[in-house]
Amino acid sequence: MVYLSTIVSVCGSFEFGSWAGFSSPTQAEIMKDLSVTIEEYSVFGSLLTFGAMIGAITSGPMADSIGRKGAMRTATGFSVAGWLAIYFAKGALSLDIGRLATGYGMGIFSYVVPVFIAEIAPKNLRGALTAVNQLLICTGLSVSFIIGTVITWRTLALTGFVPSAILLVGLFFIPESPRWLAKIGHEKEFEAALQNLRGKDSDILMEAAEILDYIETLERLPKTKMLDLFQGRHLRSVIIGVGLMFFQHFGGISGICFYFSNIFESAGVSSSTRTIVYAILQLPITAHCTTMIDKAGRKPQILLSSTGLVLSCILSWIAFYLKDHNLAPSSVPILSVAGILVNLKNTSSDSYIVPWVVMSEIFPISIKGVPGSLATLVNWFCGWAVTYSFNSLTGWSSSGTFMLYAAICALGILFVVAMVPENKGKGLKQIQAEINA
Repeated sequence: MVYLSTIVSVCGSFEFGSWAGFSSPTQAEIMKDLSVTIEEYSVFGSLLTFGAMIGAITSGPMADSIGRKGAMRTATGFSVAGWLAIYFAKGALSLDIGRLATGYGMGIFSYVVPVFIAEIAPKNLRGALTAVNQLLICTGLSVSFIIGTVITWRTLALTGFVPSAILLVGLFFIPESPRWLAKIGHEKEFEAALQNLRGKDSDILMEAAEILDYIETLERLPKTKMLDLFQGRHLRSVIIGVGLMFFQHFGGISGICFYFSNIFESAGVSSSTRTIVYAILQLPITAHCTTMIDKAGRKPQILLSSTGLVLSCILSWIAFYLKDHNLAPSSVPILSVAGILVNLKNTSSDSYIVPWVVMSEIFPISIKGVPGSLATLVNWFCGWAVTYSFNSLTGWSSSGTFMLYAAICALGILFVVAMVPENKGKGLKQIQAEINA
């Protein structure tokens, strides 16, 4: 039942990836079919992250009030409505409405799916099953990239109904989160759900007692307000969390991911084959990163990926500089593909996953929800700003854009060296004591 519940819930993660991947292979076709300008398409692409920002704000209260399954049903409803609006679109307005709706669902899924998995999984499986969330996001992204090169954009929108249908049907066959049921005082339903997840012959008394004790402890803790985060003892943790989210996006990863097919075309590279290669390579890279977090350490992985992003941006800068000045034209496609693939190695793995792991470790449990919401909001806002500005920046100067991203990534390296602690092998209490020392 734990495995089935995980499979059902990560259909939401697959949808997440499908939405993120939709805008890249479809850009040229949509702009041609609907007479959409590059500025209008930039708005369309960025509305996904803007909607996700709103979804992230409301996801916590929603999941607490109607449950984890109720939140996933709500997100699926917005997803279906968004795909329908995009499929039947006759102009930019319908596209934008659909993109905003799917973005809202994306923001909910980004919070509730990993929370649900963490709450239903036994201790020995929690890390691995939670990592499946990120793996399925990348799978959805890759599938959109691959099939988007061979089918029309309207047909690609229709494929988004498949994971939604599986999720809606599957939710009828899996239990609600036992921890949420315990939190709202439904003890009989809590015990039944936990027994269902652990097996009818399993002894759940000890685990049930631990969960109830944990819930009671949380209820006794004082409620944290946003202003409390900026007190001296929490300030460094807030700076680390917000800083990691800022540098995660302003190195250009959202813009490159959403529009990389157009980057290939601008560099004179046939995009279809490279798109498929890009999509296929994402999966093993992401899977490898999830196995390395506890082996290599957090800080070394972030520093290595940030260095890789600087290299990626420099390669892309050189490629477009040569193209703009009509120098060594045969080298432009090679350098641009190399830059994107180096970017892929770092954005699909360390630079995206590890900051979220660090975020989960640096705040004490008594305030974790509030800074988590703040960091998620900053993350989606930065993603929106980058996706909205990317096409305008590359229209101004493609080489200048990648040089700007390289400079920001270099500043990110200095930030990590100066501010981010190494948490490998340390308990949460020790981590928080060292940060606040």
